[in-house]
Amino acid sequence: MILSTPLATALLAPLLLLAPTASAAPRVSPKRGLVFTPDARYPQDRDAHIWTQNSPLTWYYNYQAEPSPAFGHIPQSEFEFVPMLWGRPENKDDTAFLQTVERLVDGRKINITHVLGFNEPDGPRKWGGSDIDPDTAAHVWLKNIAPLRERGIRVGLPACTGSPDGTRWLGNFLRSCSKQLSGSGPTRNCTFDFVNIHWYGNFEGLASHIGGYSAAFPNNPIWITEYNLNHQDLSATQAFYNSSADYFDRMDVVARYSLFGAFRSDVSNVGPNAAMLDKDGELTDIGAWYLGRSSTGVMPSVGFHGAEPRQAASLLGAVVAAFAPLFF
Repeated sequence: MILSTPLATALLAPLLLLAPTASAAPRVSPKRGLVFTPDARYPQDRDAHIWTQNSPLTWYYNYQAEPSPAFGHIPQSEFEFVPMLWGRPENKDDTAFLQTVERLVDGRKINITHVLGFNEPDGPRKWGGSDIDPDTAAHVWLKNIAPLRERGIRVGLPACTGSPDGTRWLGNFLRSCSKQLSGSGPTRNCTFDFVNIHWYGNFEGLASHIGGYSAAFPNNPIWITEYNLNHQDLSATQAFYNSSADYFDRMDVVARYSLFGAFRSDVSNVGPNAAMLDKDGELTDIGAWYLGRSSTGVMPSVGFHGAEPRQAASLLGAVVAAFAPLFF
C-alpha cells in the first residue's frame, strides 16, 4: 500500500520538526574573528576544532597579552592572535604588556601585527569594564602601546562602551595623551591605526554608533570587537545577527568584527539567545552561521528543538527508514 502524499506529510510533519533546518549559502568573511572566552566549567569548549575547523574565522583575541594554548598549533598566518592590554597594571609604570608582546615577536617569532587597547575603560568593573581614568590610561598607553607602534605594529584605540560616555572618555584620553607626550615642547599627538567599537542593542543603534565613530575618526578603519543583541527573543536576535553581519561585510570602513557569544547559553551574560552554543555545547543556528555553516536547528536554551541533537537525529533516521517502503 502506498500512502497518499497528504497522509505521508501528516505522519512525518511532527518528526521533521526534529531535523536541522538548512541554511541557504552561509555567509563567510575574512573580516570575521573570535572573542575567545571559554568558561572554566566547560573545558571541552576550548577545543580548537569547534571554532576553526572549516571556519572562515581569520583572527582572535582573548582579552590577554598571551595567545591561547588551544590555538598554539595553528600558524599565526592562518589564525592571527591579537594581544590586548585589558586594563591598567597595579603600578602604572609597569611595562609588562610591552615586554610580553616583544617576547612573542622576538623570542617566539610570532608575527604580531595588531594590538588592542583597553577594554571598556569608561565602564565599571562589575559590568566588565576596566574602569580607568583617561590620564592614567594615557600614561600606561605611552609606556606599553606607543613603543609597539614605533616597531610597526598597528594599534587600536581603547574599546569604550556604547554609551555617550565612551566618546567623551576617548576625547579626554587623546587630549591627556597629547599633553603627556608633548611635555613642555611642541604639541604632539598620540597616534593609532584603527578604532574599536563595542555595541549591545538593536541594529539601528549599531549603525548609528558606527556612523558617529566614522564622523569622529574619519579615515580610520573600525573594528567591532564586541557586539550582540542582548536579552531578546530568539527571532529578534537571529534577525539582528543576519542584518549586522551583512552590514559589516558591505561596509568598507569596517575592517574586522567579532561577535560576543562564543559560550554556552546557560552561562551567557548577554542572554541565552545570543550565545553561539546551547547548554550542552552544541552550535546554535547563530553559532553555525557565524562559522560559515548551515543551520543546526539547535535551540539555545533547550537543545535540538527541545530534544538532544544526537538522539533526535537517530530517532528521525529510524522513523524515515521504517516508513520509506510505504512512500516509495
